[in-house]
Amino acid sequence: MAPINHAPYLDDEMAPSNVAMTVVAAAAALLLLAPARATKAPETAYALPAGGPPSVPAGPLDIVQLGAKGDGKTDSTQAILKAWKNACDATGTQKIVIPPGNYLTGAIELKGPCKSSIIIRLDGNLLGTGDLSAYKKNWIEVQNVDNFAINGHGTLDGQGPLVWKQNECQKSYNCKILPNSLVLDFVKNAQIRGITLLNSKFFHMNIFASENVLVDKVTITAPGNSPNTDGIHIGDSTNVTISGATIGTGDDCVSIGPGSKTIRVHGVRCGPGHGISVGSLGRYKDEKDVEDVKVTDCTLVGTSNGLRIKSYEDSKSSPKATKFLYEGVTMDNVSFPIIIDQKYCPNNICVKSGASKVAVSDIIFRNIHGTSNTPEAITLNCANNLPCQGVQLVNVDIKYNKSNNKTMAVCKNAAGKSIGLAKELACL
Repeated sequence: MAPINHAPYLDDEMAPSNVAMTVVAAAAALLLLAPARATKAPETAYALPAGGPPSVPAGPLDIVQLGAKGDGKTDSTQAILKAWKNACDATGTQKIVIPPGNYLTGAIELKGPCKSSIIIRLDGNLLGTGDLSAYKKNWIEVQNVDNFAINGHGTLDGQGPLVWKQNECQKSYNCKILPNSLVLDFVKNAQIRGITLLNSKFFHMNIFASENVLVDKVTITAPGNSPNTDGIHIGDSTNVTISGATIGTGDDCVSIGPGSKTIRVHGVRCGPGHGISVGSLGRYKDEKDVEDVKVTDCTLVGTSNGLRIKSYEDSKSSPKATKFLYEGVTMDNVSFPIIIDQKYCPNNICVKSGASKVAVSDIIFRNIHGTSNTPEAITLNCANNLPCQGVQLVNVDIKYNKSNNKTMAVCKNAAGKSIGLAKELACL
């Protein structure tokens, strides 16, 4: 199988005109052509497959030539599935083209393993039908694929407004889950670059049991009051980088779930939404640890939370959340900028014991500044029986943007140190 080279854009018109980012050696292949930034690029701990640029076949698989119609009304699902089958059964590097137009589809399952590396060039708009009977589970699901890419200027429009009223997850713990827009399951060596995800029915993107994934310069948009429209959720995955994304939704911009290791979130602009979250942890049995997370040079605007770690008070498992670094983050009118909550209990489903089985340790918040629209800039609400350990607050400067600009910190059952903070924030 010919590996995809993750460095260059695969079409000349996508290539930026000015290349000025310096990256660490391991991430050079991923981010070589990112736009110039004054900030340091994220560290990435994985090396992508060796090899030169892929040789794109002379005759890419155009879905229109296979029967798709970009009129926004005709079901184009089968044309896309046919293109995938042809590409997957071939060898070398195969390219699927979705040209400009509006293509209505139902569920699209892109299953591997494949003999080829596959590139999907998305310049049109895919529309997920509002008929929920057309989905088994998700809208677009990529399964068991190695060396895969989606790039272009097009949009995945989940058409969530057609079904959001059927979402009962704000009321019921055991609610029916609506289709996620784009799911990567058991995928290796993948990139999602440049596209827009709009108005998902549930999560916009879900990365599960995958490794070596780059999500670069995507735009994710849904109304601030849309239910459960998380931007990007990561679970049971390793070596995932989210870089240069613009995300505004009705839930977490980025959520990092159990079993996630070596996660990098860099240069993300978040808002509206619930911020950048780790968790919820401890909801289910046998959850795995979350380890080695770095969130750097991000901006959060008008979000209900900023940087949040949350675990269930009455947890059913005992994963660890450890070795996190939050650095160079700007808050603009954020309700709760920094929060660790080991007593998270939505919909009153927990036993209010004050206890937790989820251990939180070695968490650094460094060079965090901006404004809060509530007086409580820092909240460390840790468990009575399992206090947070090794929490560092370093050069945190967050001001209340109301009358007197004075903020406060509330720290319970947390051990660590405060360095370079105003007196009212130095709670450790």
